Amino acid sequence: MRICCAQREDLTPWLDLAAEVEPLFGPMVEDPVFRRALSRNISRGTAYCIREGDGPAGSRLLAGLLLSPRPPVYRIGWLVVARSRRRSGLGTALVEHVVREIPSPAELVVITFGPGVRGGEAARRFYVRTGFAPAETVEPGPSGTPRQAFRRRIEGETDGAQPLAVCARDEPSADRRALPA
Repeated sequence: MRICCAQREDLTPWLDLAAEVEPLFGPMVEDPVFRRALSRNISRGTAYCIREGDGPAGSRLLAGLLLSPRPPVYRIGWLVVARSRRRSGLGTALVEHVVREIPSPAELVVITFGPGVRGGEAARRFYVRTGFAPAETVEPGPSGTPRQAFRRRIEGETDGAQPLAVCARDEPSADRRALPA
């Protein structure tokens, strides 16, 4: 499987993936703010996805990540793996992919569930396992859920000093290695 930059044709499959996690994250599919953020990331080439069977744009998505670049700080705005593919390495592959593309020195930040949030411990463990450290508490989410920032310093981890690569049209991103099936 390949990590690709999402295309406009991936909007519906992306919303299908978002629908899977609405019970945990709250409404997204009909949320105009989420839809604008998704469209903006797709347009600028910072919406990374893994499609089922390496299919073309518009195929079912197995995982997706939205990245907001504001050098030297980069923010993961959203990361989800399809329920049927969790714990298969796809989330880790997406995180490591963006880490390799971010020029160092930099910092990668994600806002996730705060301590003790029911259903949020798996996400917290995932970010620690992928090299992030728990940091400051941030404002609660829209539903009042406690949230916390996790931060990962990027120093000498990149493949080169090139600016963050973004994809155009339906090209795969720079990472063409096989991922776990």
